[in-house]
Formats: sequence, C-alpha cells, structure tokens
Amino acid sequence: MALEALDETQTWVGATAKQIARAVRRGDASATEVVSDHLAHITARGAVVRAFRLLRGGEALAEADAVDAQEELVNLPLAGVPVAVKENTAIAGLPTWNGSAHARTAVAAEDHEVVRRLRGAGAVVVGTTRAPELCIWPFTDDSDAVTRNPWRTDRTPGGSSGGAAAAVASGMVPMAHGNDGLGSVRIPAAACGLVGVKPGRGVVPAAMGANDWYGLAEHGLLTTTVADAAVGLAVLAGWAPPQLSPPDRLRVAVSTRSPVVGVFPDAAAKAAVASATKLLIGAGHDAIDRSPTYPTRLGYRTIATWCAAVYDDATANGLDRRELQPRTRRHMEIGRWASRHGFVQAEHRAKWRRDCEAWFGDNNVDVLLTPALATSPPAAEEFHTKSWSANVLASMRFAPYAAPWNVAGFPAMVVPMGVRTDGLPVAVQLVGPPGSELRLLAVAGQLEEASPWLRHAPGWPLRSTEPV
Repeated sequence: MALEALDETQTWVGATAKQIARAVRRGDASATEVVSDHLAHITARGAVVRAFRLLRGGEALAEADAVDAQEELVNLPLAGVPVAVKENTAIAGLPTWNGSAHARTAVAAEDHEVVRRLRGAGAVVVGTTRAPELCIWPFTDDSDAVTRNPWRTDRTPGGSSGGAAAAVASGMVPMAHGNDGLGSVRIPAAACGLVGVKPGRGVVPAAMGANDWYGLAEHGLLTTTVADAAVGLAVLAGWAPPQLSPPDRLRVAVSTRSPVVGVFPDAAAKAAVASATKLLIGAGHDAIDRSPTYPTRLGYRTIATWCAAVYDDATANGLDRRELQPRTRRHMEIGRWASRHGFVQAEHRAKWRRDCEAWFGDNNVDVLLTPALATSPPAAEEFHTKSWSANVLASMRFAPYAAPWNVAGFPAMVVPMGVRTDGLPVAVQLVGPPGSELRLLAVAGQLEEASPWLRHAPGWPLRSTEPV
C-alpha cells in the first residue's frame, strides 16, 4: 500500500522505510527528527502492547546524529530508518536477553553481522523486541510482561518474533528484524497483518545459538509493504537494492492441506487462499490444485530437532536449567533424549529438502500458495506458566504451515489478505524453491497491488493509499 507524501507538519510515525530513507537522503527530513518521532510514539503507547525489552533512547538519537553527519547519504538504502532488533541477536554494549532474564547472556562485544549490515545501510536501532524464552514458541510472554497484538490486545501477536510484529503493526518502527526457526517471522507477521520474509538457507548470515537450530533458523524481516521487505532483505543479504517487476507467467500450486495430522484451516484461512488464487490468476498466472506430501515422520523428527536445538543453545550458553521456565526445561529434556537416541540426523533433513526440490520440479511448480495460519491467534496469556504439552498443542493448532520449509531450507513469506470477522488479520504463505526470494517478493507485490491491506492495526498510525 503506497503512502501519501508527508508534509513538514506531519510526524514520521506511520511512514514506510522507503519513504523515510528517501526523505533523509534528499535532506527533506533528518534522521534525528525521524527517530525522535518514533521514540516519542513508543514512550507514549508502548505499554499497551509491550513490544520492547530495551529502548535505546539516547543511544538511538546519537546514532541518528551520526547518520545526519555523513556527507554521502545517497548509498544508504535505509538512511535514518528506525529499526528494532529481536532480543536474541547481539547488539554491541547490550546483554542478549534471549526471551527472559534467566536466559540472558553477557553484554555483547560487537554487533551480530545482520545488525552491522542494518546500521551500515543507515538504519538506526531504537531497541530490542521481546520474544519467548529461548525463542521457542509462537506466543510472546515472560514473567514480567505479556506482549499483545495491536489489532486486538486480548490476543497474542504470535512468536517468537512477537515483539517485532507488535512494534511494526503499531507503527513504533516501520521495519523490524526477526528470525525464523519454525515460523518465528511468518507466524507473527500473519497474526499482525504484516509482510514477513524468511529467506532460504545461506542467503543471510545466520550465526544463531549453537548451530542455527541445525540449519533451520534464518534471519528475516517484518514490514508493512512488499517494497520495504525487498530493500530490507537486500540489506541483510548484501545485495544491491532490487527493482521488483511483475514476473513472467508462473505455475502456482494451491494447497490448504495441513502438515499436521488432525489440524485443518478454518473458513477464513481457506477464503484467503481462494482470494489470493483468484488475484494471481487475474495477474496472468496459472493455478493448480496440488499439495506436497507431509510424511508423519517429518513431524516427529521436526519436534525432536526443535527440542534438541534448544537443549544445545542452553548448554552452549551455560544456562542453569533450574532457573528456566518449566516448559523450557521439559523442551530441553526431550531434546537431550532425542539427540542421544538418534532422532536428530542431518540425513533426515537433507532427504526432506531433496523431496521438496523433487516435488517442485516434478510438478513444474514455481510458487506454492498455502494458508499462513490455520486459525486466529490464541489469547494473550501467560503461556510460560502452562505445561509443555499445552504450549505444543496450542502451537500446532493455530500455526502448522511454516515449519516444513525451515527443515527444507526453502524461502517463504507471508502476505496479508484482509481481516477476519473477529477483527484480526488473515494471510497467505508463499513458498518457493531455493533462490526464489525475489520471485516470491514480486508475486507478493502483485497481491499487494491488486488487494491493498491496512498497513497498521486500526487505531494506530495509518495513512492514505494515494501513490507516493
């Protein structure tokens, strides 16, 4: 959705990242002004959604001053853009919280590479966003706060990048960093009506925890527009800023089949897929009814890998398991057992990747279209006080569609497709074979052009749809 040009009397809260960067590069606004506007908005309304763990007020303004002092801004694609970084990613001079005080690790000596790239592109880090302990769950809560969905504050924004999604959907930042091990960017993006991008394996430097969750985890972004997602991904991947254009005629496989046995998409999720299919056919693409086969053993092995990855991360960081949440301790126990009994093997993951490559190739499929979520996100509750099994069941019931593509290492993204009758967003997922990130973004751009969405939750910053 495009924005009207801002005049000098308007706050920069609610502007897109591309709009801000263009204004700062031209000298129409200063990075300090833009960051100050966003910090004021966070201070005024941040307690409503509890998106941030740490706010870097003075430090962020100093960074903005440094951007303004640069003589050459023309090559900074994110000049002056306020961004948030997920709290499990190192920022020099800050502890890395990892979702709770008991999972917190030491003050970082240097920025993670993705933070370095964001800053190198001119972005200003205004704070760190909340996640569940060790980033395990698709809900975001801790003993000191429950993060809430700006669309309906009685519902979760998803997770584990839930704080990032709440921050963007409420206009506190135009772009937020997240990471995605089993859907942790796409799930909250779908829950909060945002564009969420998980690149394919190796596109963006990972370097998360002990072993990148055995290669399942990737850094990604949450934004309000496809154009912002494209420029942000280019920064993280080290690409030149892409110029998206409508793709040639594509073959799109449409599937509502759930990867989890016994879990089915609700009417709104199916309607979103039907709407997206109609729009893509209208854009000149071919749609076929075709579903991947999700073996039952894939689910068991994915859960085993998920648990083992958390056990490895906690062990590598020297965390005292006795201080962690009960659900986390149980997760670790299962992971330790699964690892020792051979349920976590690289060959299993490699075979699923080969199977997915063969499915795309054998069916001549360019893009797979699925629901993003099976149903509305659950209530914003203290899930950390619930049992491990209660957390797992809630996770699978509302968010079954993301995980297979982490195991395969394929690029995937979420695109908003309207609003449910309960007032919450509904979205679809686009998946492609390795190397198809720009194709997915181009398809998402066609959906955005054909069916623009509300860029922020109602009652939060929102501007018109007139062209920039």
